[in-house]
This record gives sequence, C-alpha cells and structure tokens, in this order.
Amino acid sequence: MRRSSKFESINVVPFIDIMLVLFVIVLTTASFIQTGVIKVDLPTGSTKVKEKPKKELAISIKSNGDVFFGKIKIDHDKVEEELLKHNKKTPIQLYSDKNAKFESFVFILDLLKKHEFEDLGIVTKK
Repeated sequence: MRRSSKFESINVVPFIDIMLVLFVIVLTTASFIQTGVIKVDLPTGSTKVKEKPKKELAISIKSNGDVFFGKIKIDHDKVEEELLKHNKKTPIQLYSDKNAKFESFVFILDLLKKHEFEDLGIVTKK
C-alpha cells in the first residue's frame, strides 16, 4: 500500500530562477560596497560656510613623566583638577612618549574613565 503524496512532483525550476536573481542582486550590491564610493558630480553653491574649528584637548606625556595639557605643563596632583575644567564631550587626543612609564599613561586613562570622558583618541605614528 503506497500512499500518494502531493510532494512527489515538486518543480524546482522556479526556485532556481529566484535564487539566480537574488545572487545577481547580492553580487551587484557587493561591488558597490567593495569600491566604497559612488561617484557623484556635486553642484556648486554661491555661499561659503565657515566651520568652527573643533575644540579638542591634547594631553601629552613626556618620557620623564611630565604631563602637558596643550602646551601647559601640569603637576601630577593638579591633573584631575585641570581635567575637570573641560567638558566631558570634548575630544581628547592622548600623546605618550614611547619611553614614558606605562604608569603615567594608565594614570591619565584612569582619570578619563573615572570622570566619564567619552571621546578619546590615542595618537601613534605610522
């Protein structure tokens, strides 16, 4: 006694057609992502907008452990006080001499984390 099944005669050709169309769409999209740029000829405007320079704080650690905010030397016991004068959303660029003690670097990172500074960049050379 054999039961007849309605799935015995499934036609897979439409399924293959759909899969090929999806495959072409994926390949086309992948080529745009790979190049990363879609070239567009932009129009020119008559007004010029001056951007305000972004205010950022540069913290430098010298090889002897001295800490500078911009070009101003800050004593270790006043670093936290000076840091709190800046907004927490201020971008901070941290420069550390390769011969500086790691302890100085961690000291600054701990202060930044403690006071929840968000925008931090550690500058290195290529």
